[in-house]
Amino acid sequence: MAREKLYIFDTTLRDGQQTQGVDFSVQDKIIISEALDKFGLDYIEGGWPGANPTDTKFFESRPKLRNSKFTAFGMTKRAGRSADNDPQLRALIDTNSDSICLVAKTWDYHVDVALGVTLEENLKSIEDSVKSIHENNIEPIIDCEHFFDGFKSNNDFSFSCIESALNSGARWVVLCDTNGGTLPSEIFEIVTQVCSRFPGEKIGIHTHNDTDNAVANSLAAIDGGARQLQGTLNGLGERCGNANLISLLPTLILKDRYSSNYDISISKDDLKNIKNISLLLDDILNRQPNKHQPYVGDNAFAHKGGLHVSAVMKDPSTYEHVSPEDIGNNRKILVSNQAGKSNLLSRLSSVGINVDDKDERLGDLLEVVKEKEFNGYSYDGAGASFELLAKNILDNVPNFFTVEDYSISIKKGQISKEVAFNSEAKVILNIDGRQIESTGLGNGPVNALDKALRTDLGIFDKYMKDLILVDYKVRILNGGTEATTRVVIESKDGEGKSWFTVGVSPNIVDASLKALMDSIQYKLIKDGAPQPK
Repeated sequence: MAREKLYIFDTTLRDGQQTQGVDFSVQDKIIISEALDKFGLDYIEGGWPGANPTDTKFFESRPKLRNSKFTAFGMTKRAGRSADNDPQLRALIDTNSDSICLVAKTWDYHVDVALGVTLEENLKSIEDSVKSIHENNIEPIIDCEHFFDGFKSNNDFSFSCIESALNSGARWVVLCDTNGGTLPSEIFEIVTQVCSRFPGEKIGIHTHNDTDNAVANSLAAIDGGARQLQGTLNGLGERCGNANLISLLPTLILKDRYSSNYDISISKDDLKNIKNISLLLDDILNRQPNKHQPYVGDNAFAHKGGLHVSAVMKDPSTYEHVSPEDIGNNRKILVSNQAGKSNLLSRLSSVGINVDDKDERLGDLLEVVKEKEFNGYSYDGAGASFELLAKNILDNVPNFFTVEDYSISIKKGQISKEVAFNSEAKVILNIDGRQIESTGLGNGPVNALDKALRTDLGIFDKYMKDLILVDYKVRILNGGTEATTRVVIESKDGEGKSWFTVGVSPNIVDASLKALMDSIQYKLIKDGAPQPK
């Protein structure tokens, strides 16, 4: 029997941005959308153009997507005016997005209280809005806000909203559990009723996690007949979040109940990158990854209990419902030195370093990694620093330069009359046995230090011309006046390839220096610079 197509709709950049403390920049949105497109999702909802400057600018500089439909979000036209005379609807159409998702009231109580219009006027707004989008050769999608509450209140009206949207040309009608209060059994029952009246290949599901059931509710909706699934990376979203695609996608791809019945655009090979995507989002948000997150968390396949460890070493499937390698994760046996080495081999392989498992140098590298992580280093989101560390120990790759001394001065006001600099950094570098002194002016100590490091790298200068520092994040690892600070820096080259480096120190400037040095060293190795003698 042929498998049915199941469509995946990501709303991290729109609904995920409703999370307290989350405020994506345009560059953040570009990076995330490009990663999702490469991953192979069917739809990427970019935001609400016109609602705020960031979303407007993002749609003006829309990323070039190859696999995903770039989707704008908005609302149906206001009652009492035509679709052509509704400014916000017209603005959405003018974005030239591939699809437009409109939120529509489908709960009679909200139509009466929130909109203050008749049920017939609300249906007319849905009908005219969908027709207007369809006539402009853009795919229309309707998000039925508070659908499940509305269905329980007046299912005839809820059915009428779906009918109006589909008859007007909507590609999808998405049933939204907006307050997250509906339970899986209710979701299944109601979606089953909807799909008995309307084709399931036009019905989607969007759940919130207020009862910690968003993933279960999404699967229940699929079982009930829905064929589009909406969610966010790491379950981002207002209040308790949305359905977590990082949990849903491995379930759909690896569990036979779904993989044998449904076809989705992400392959099993693609799935091996899902942990990296989860970590990418956490890094952009400067958040500590959830080590216990299903499938991708560092501890998702960690075993400590004696009986468990014994069983796992003989047959991992006894305590692992899927293979960690299938989602780009690793097994951790917390009480076994041999398991630590296995974990290290997996991490080395992920950055293209293949080492024989009997290589004695692995033990040295393992001890260094353990010591550094004990002192605050984290290499999960700083692959370039880990690769450098490994190459230095395993391949004896020398440092291209060393910093023999440096100093930072900060002055009130400006050092230069032309530009408002207030920091000056002086560094003494040793490059291939030759001392070089450099000075850098910046609008802060780290900016000044970065400029001083790259002012004169002698024979390596040509490799620095396209190096750009994209982002800088600081995390305090413990409190008090002697707190340890971790700095993570994202760098990018002229080809758009980016990498992350990390530095740790009680002094924020010293931590920044370590991360900056790693960034430069990594660039030189990546570009094949001649190694010093």
